[in-house]
Amino acid sequence: METRKVYLDNSATASVAEEVLSAMLPYFRESMGNPNSLHSWGRDARRAVDEARESVSALIGASPNEIVFTGGGSVSDNLAIKGAVWSAKEEKKHIITSAVEHHAVLDTFKWLGKRGCDVTFLPVDEYGMTSPESLASAIRSDTLLASVMYANNEVGTINPIAKLGGICREKGVLFHTDAVQAAGHIPIDVKELPVDMMTMSAHKMYGPKGIGALYIRKGIKLTPLVHGGGQEFGLYSGTENVPSIVGMGAAARIALKLHEAGEARRVAELRDMLLDGITARIPDSFVTGHRTERLPYHASVCVKRVEGEGMLLRMDFAGIGVSSGSACTSGSLEPSHVLLAMGLDHATAHGSVRLTLSIDTVRDDIEYVLEKFPPIVETLRKMSPYKG
Repeated sequence: METRKVYLDNSATASVAEEVLSAMLPYFRESMGNPNSLHSWGRDARRAVDEARESVSALIGASPNEIVFTGGGSVSDNLAIKGAVWSAKEEKKHIITSAVEHHAVLDTFKWLGKRGCDVTFLPVDEYGMTSPESLASAIRSDTLLASVMYANNEVGTINPIAKLGGICREKGVLFHTDAVQAAGHIPIDVKELPVDMMTMSAHKMYGPKGIGALYIRKGIKLTPLVHGGGQEFGLYSGTENVPSIVGMGAAARIALKLHEAGEARRVAELRDMLLDGITARIPDSFVTGHRTERLPYHASVCVKRVEGEGMLLRMDFAGIGVSSGSACTSGSLEPSHVLLAMGLDHATAHGSVRLTLSIDTVRDDIEYVLEKFPPIVETLRKMSPYKG
């Protein structure tokens, strides 16, 4: 089989779709106006921002005035969590999250914990899932907020968000979910879900980097992170990044079309082919995360007696792009906090590989990976000091 280029790191970032790029380009030059200016260039830019807001809101069943554009998923997480805490009554100082959150959430909770908040980190099961029972038992009379991710970025497990949010709604606790990995890939309707705030990011769903959005249910009050000109309903000041906002709107429209076309089923079949092939062809390998309650494009495995970095580099030499965990912390020598929280030992956790598919992934790509990956592992095991 010939050498080919196979990109399977779409959870880190996906390519910008052609339609998205085409929609963005005019707003760098021809329609370059500031959307807060009153002349025709400014009005054109304002219309573009408003249309994008409508498209993003339609993706999740929200109203346009419930969507705030931000600088990305991490900014949205920080705005939701800090903004809620800073707006709360003094007696509401208890906040809850899970042990496997993205660091944009996890580190924000730790930061707030050093500044007067009482923080509870919920355990997860062997799949990385947060149970409704653990959340319910953690809620107290002074609990303000709970934040549990919609789907895990490292192992792809989808949480029971409706149940988790329902518990918070029943007990009068704000509920935020980081849906960066889920939004645009699985259907989400906030009219049906008891979610108060939800984070989204464009570059995970074929849009540009550096732009995200926060859904804020009508009536929720937040203190802004950035003060200035009062853009984005006063919650994220600064001149709007019009090309990227337009790009996120276009990406949202594409995502809706993909939902209608059943793209998730096609990608999930390739994902299962990949997972089944790896575990069948590589001894002492196993799937991490839930086998069925997982994102359709997300495959993750652990390979015993091999380090993830070695597999990543050898796969790269073979033209295959994968990750050994979260791209945000891939430079760290520490094993994944997600896998450790799921009960894996350090040595096994170091052998993690994440392979995430996209709309561009085809069967030949999966066959190529299944041809190249097993001999890479065999070679590395012969060189490895791990013999257990």
